[in-house]
Amino acid sequence: MRPALYLHTGPEGIPVWGRESLGKAPYAPDFPHVRKCASRIHFKLLLLYFYFHFVSASHRLLLLMLNDEEELIKQKIAEIAATADQYPAVVIIHHVPTQTVRYLSAWGLQLLGATLEELMALGPNFSPTYFNAVESEEYMARVFQLMYEKEAPEVHTFYQEVRTTERVGWSYYLTSMRRLLVNSQGAPLLVMGLAVPLHPDNHFATKVQRLIEENQFLRQHSSLFSTLSKRERYVLRLLALGHSAPEIAEELCISEHTAATHRRNLRQKLGASTTFELGLYARAFDLI
Repeated sequence: MRPALYLHTGPEGIPVWGRESLGKAPYAPDFPHVRKCASRIHFKLLLLYFYFHFVSASHRLLLLMLNDEEELIKQKIAEIAATADQYPAVVIIHHVPTQTVRYLSAWGLQLLGATLEELMALGPNFSPTYFNAVESEEYMARVFQLMYEKEAPEVHTFYQEVRTTERVGWSYYLTSMRRLLVNSQGAPLLVMGLAVPLHPDNHFATKVQRLIEENQFLRQHSSLFSTLSKRERYVLRLLALGHSAPEIAEELCISEHTAATHRRNLRQKLGASTTFELGLYARAFDLI
């Protein structure tokens, strides 16, 4: 009976080839192709060993780094929370990598009618849930992006529309955000915001509302406005300022017929039937 050839582990943990027959100890057969095969298997096993050892070590290192970062996050939040309720503003802290709310002052929780646990569970959906979805997508996404840019301004300020328990409809807030905490590699961990309410009875709130509405109009109609030529934009400005076709003709040194044609083309391109609607374009795109 021919002895069976098999792979076993030697005293040093090194795989070797051998055979078992009539109680003889395993040995390495003296065949070149067998030795070559054994060498390849040995090499692959060593690669697997070092690979899993490296993965395990990297995993442990990552866990240690995450634990250290979490401790830093908790300490910084505790530091802010100690005095946050004394500020005449809502204090909010986001975790930048996950875009998750990690802290909201008591006033903010009251205005939203929610617990911190509920807000944290929303993750990145926090902003579109409580804020104007279009504004949230534009501003908050940009803020989180800027946190990673070293040359970006330290503080970012913008207006927000928020749904609160205070009143029906939107409430307006002036919000300033800045980087609060970075990790050992300089990557942002936390961003803090201060949101100041704009009371609806204040004339400033009305101006803010108008600015927000113009900004929304601009986003919705930017593609139409981009089709206008430089001359048409100038004519649009004059129309929004109340100039008639003869006055526009005199201003641009063109015939009244050409001025009237420009006006007609503007209304067709922009889908505007009145001078008021043309004025909306002029204001939104800073022509007046």
